Amino acid sequence: MQLLNTQIKNFYDRSTPVWLDVWGEHMHHGHYGPDGKQQKERVAAQLDMIEAMLDWGKVSDANQVLDAGCGVGGSARYLAKKFDANALGFTLSPVQAENANRYNQQAGLSDQVNIEVRDMMTLTEVNQKFDLIWSMESAEHIAEKARLFDLFYQHLQPDGTLLMATWCHRHPDPALTQTEKNLLDKVCQLYHLPPMVSINNLATMATNAGFKNIRTANWSDAVSPFWKTVIRSAFTWRGMTGLLKSGSTTIKGAWAMQYMQRGYQMGLIKFGVLRGER
Repeated sequence: MQLLNTQIKNFYDRSTPVWLDVWGEHMHHGHYGPDGKQQKERVAAQLDMIEAMLDWGKVSDANQVLDAGCGVGGSARYLAKKFDANALGFTLSPVQAENANRYNQQAGLSDQVNIEVRDMMTLTEVNQKFDLIWSMESAEHIAEKARLFDLFYQHLQPDGTLLMATWCHRHPDPALTQTEKNLLDKVCQLYHLPPMVSINNLATMATNAGFKNIRTANWSDAVSPFWKTVIRSAFTWRGMTGLLKSGSTTIKGAWAMQYMQRGYQMGLIKFGVLRGER
């Protein structure tokens, strides 16, 4: 567990500066309409992802928000501003936290948004409950996913909502082929992920943790243009220069983008979303 966290920390410490320089403060997929065919500039698509999640999750207000696995706090700031809420974000990366709090100050949100260097699995040490827990493309990094749902449930206020978007693999029926397993292994190794699970597995874990009114969906079509857009950006002069400066870990992550795109095209990798209430 500690080794995995160290690998994740090092990966984001090295890759975050190039991401911020080339792509900006939102470190997640974009939403291009339900069928993925809407033409959008990438940042607009990323903001639309946040709005699509809120709309699908039926969240129209929040006072206390936890952004679990927050990157540089793009979602935390967006939610704090939209709802006039207080937001707390966790990241394993000191580089991300430093940049996040700089962005908070620039946005005039330092009093509302706080980003900490913390493992989200240490939530038991946080004496606070939230009416919205936001998990945007971070749960795939967690090995103990059932325990994560337990922690999220314990830290939600009554009637509070969990919204999660995460990388999954297809439902294993029929069983995953060896070719599919090999591709998943490459993605997990290069992005420092424990083995992926299906969205059905996550829904079962949420149910066992006590969540009610659980909904899941597959948004793979909606996000399908994103990796192609990122790959094009990576192979610009600016992107390549940043990758070379950031070192081998980030370069390997960039190399893994082809496997992610292939996984989506095969129907193997899914962009799963989940909603649950306490």
